[in-house]
Amino acid sequence: MPALTADDIREILVHVATPGGGPNLVAADVIKGLSVSDGHVSFAIEINPKHAELFEPIRAEAARLVEATPGVTGVTAVLTAHSDAPTGGATPSVQPAPAPKGPQGGGHKHGGPPPPTPEPIPGIKQIIAVASGKGGVGKSTVSVNLAVALSQQGLKVGLLDADIYGPSLPRMLGLTGRPDSDGEVLQPMEAFGLKVMSMGFLVPDDTPMIWRGPMVMSALTQMLTQVAWGELDVLVVDMPPGTGDAQLTLIQRVPVAGAVIVSTPQEIALMDARKGLAMFEKTNVPVLGLVENMAWLEMPDGTHNYIFGEGGVRRTAQELGADFLGEMPLYNEIRQTSDEGTPITASAPDSDATKRFRKIAEKVSGKLTLS
Repeated sequence: MPALTADDIREILVHVATPGGGPNLVAADVIKGLSVSDGHVSFAIEINPKHAELFEPIRAEAARLVEATPGVTGVTAVLTAHSDAPTGGATPSVQPAPAPKGPQGGGHKHGGPPPPTPEPIPGIKQIIAVASGKGGVGKSTVSVNLAVALSQQGLKVGLLDADIYGPSLPRMLGLTGRPDSDGEVLQPMEAFGLKVMSMGFLVPDDTPMIWRGPMVMSALTQMLTQVAWGELDVLVVDMPPGTGDAQLTLIQRVPVAGAVIVSTPQEIALMDARKGLAMFEKTNVPVLGLVENMAWLEMPDGTHNYIFGEGGVRRTAQELGADFLGEMPLYNEIRQTSDEGTPITASAPDSDATKRFRKIAEKVSGKLTLS
């Protein structure tokens, strides 16, 4: 069978009409970012954000038709809004999505729409975010092992990879393949007692996600609300670094029970960690505490080499009135098991690293209402 092309997908999408009997999606020129790679199809439908409810069934129908096409192995279809969308024809002109506002509703005060009200995800008791101000501090490693440690407490745990541009959880959990879907709802993948969802399951490893903010926000919203999570005590969300669209989308779409901030002890990382903590406080999300990662390297003679400085995260937590959840040394076993897709909390249950992760997990679960 010849490889599918973007033109093949457009021929399918001409059979999906815009709301109210308008022109089809292709004729309306609202299909953006269409790509086909190894059978996986990705595209966005640009709309006026006011018409999101009208277009959601259209998006689902488009995804269903494309996924039913021979040779298609998966579909990522999102709604987005941009100012450079078409303005003619029967399709409403696309305007920029309103900028997210803080908890005081600044946009509402100035006449703009208030931020959306967070809505719980049915079946999920608590949602926690694992965040960092800066990349490269081992946040995803902490997220994975925290989630596994929570599961080992007997809790039902899900893990969402919210890093659209650089998803790493599939590799760290040894998961391959694509999640099942009925065209509307995705089935999470499972590993080490966790239910897992990541953009890494939907897009090939070597495919860059060249998406603008609204597309990222739409994709994250769909991974939150259009996945069959089932009954969960805790959904752990591995956030991308920084304080941008993904963080605001999570906070505005769903009630977040708390955030865990991960940082190395060096001041350059702590500067950004403070910004992340301040963002959660300003958006009324409790900070459950701070974790110091890569705290030290143990030398052959048993002494500690504080490569990134000593005790910086603990001191920062004290300065900011936040709880210090624990410190994680630089263990080669953590790096090795992460690369091999076998988290150390699962593959080495008696290791010092696992004991430390479990203590952190106990402190975190103790702050949550799970009854």
